Amino acid sequence: MVKRIVIFLATGCYVGYSPLVPGTTGTLAAIPIYFFLSHLSPIYYMAIVLGSTYIAIWASDGAEVLLQSKDCRHIVIDEMVGFMVTMFMVPPTLRNILLGFFLFRALDIIKPFPIRAVEERVRGGYGVVLDDIIAGIYANLIIHILRFTMLKGG
Repeated sequence: MVKRIVIFLATGCYVGYSPLVPGTTGTLAAIPIYFFLSHLSPIYYMAIVLGSTYIAIWASDGAEVLLQSKDCRHIVIDEMVGFMVTMFMVPPTLRNILLGFFLFRALDIIKPFPIRAVEERVRGGYGVVLDDIIAGIYANLIIHILRFTMLKGG
């Protein structure tokens, strides 16, 4: 039973079994979750993200063992949590959601420093999740900088 729960969570309710671009599909699956969470206070939002991060690390760690693959492509809970980090304190407009989605995916794929180093050096569930958390932090900072400069300029 625990094995089924681990796989169910790690694959984002089986979204990670998408035949094409499972990471992108996992990020897309996180959009409705973000939309729901965006109506909460920042404290509750962050508490849920922190709890989800703990669950993601646990599930990813177990899924790597069960799927016998380091950072298996079917594990997408890390993308889901990374997107939640990306969208922290970002208003839920279509423009912001699209910006967050594309920024997060680009940073998760390109892996600027120290994302690639974390992915390569940190083992287990921590390694699976932490690189996406860092990509989410980068994307979040970029969104907030863009929002601030657009408010100042216009």
